[in-house]
Amino acid sequence: MTAVPRTGSAAFLWAASWGFWLVLLAQQALDAFVREAPWIIWVAYLLPLLIFLPGMLRDRLRSYVWLCFVALLYFVRLVERLFAEPGALPPIVGMIAVVGLFTCAMLYVRLRGPQLRRAAAPDPGDTDG
Repeated sequence: MTAVPRTGSAAFLWAASWGFWLVLLAQQALDAFVREAPWIIWVAYLLPLLIFLPGMLRDRLRSYVWLCFVALLYFVRLVERLFAEPGALPPIVGMIAVVGLFTCAMLYVRLRGPQLRRAAAPDPGDTDG
């Protein structure tokens, strides 16, 4: 199976999803480092994001869908942090990253799905049978 090129808005949303994913991953790692968290907390902060990495690298839309669900857990956690520390920069950066990740990944799935379906559909002019 040949790779299907990303076109138009799907290409932009794919890149933006990766950017927001990296920012959220870095923010969570920095948060664990600054708080001198034990290893189990590092795992709890980072593993839910890293578990979808293989599927995202293979452009599996199901991985992006599940990443959106997991992003909601980070959203809830970051909302609590924002109420506890209203002026702190790390929770603000994390909130921007998680909202951006959710939005871009959701829209990417919405736009990329039809591209992949069109590429997988048989050519109507093909009469080889």
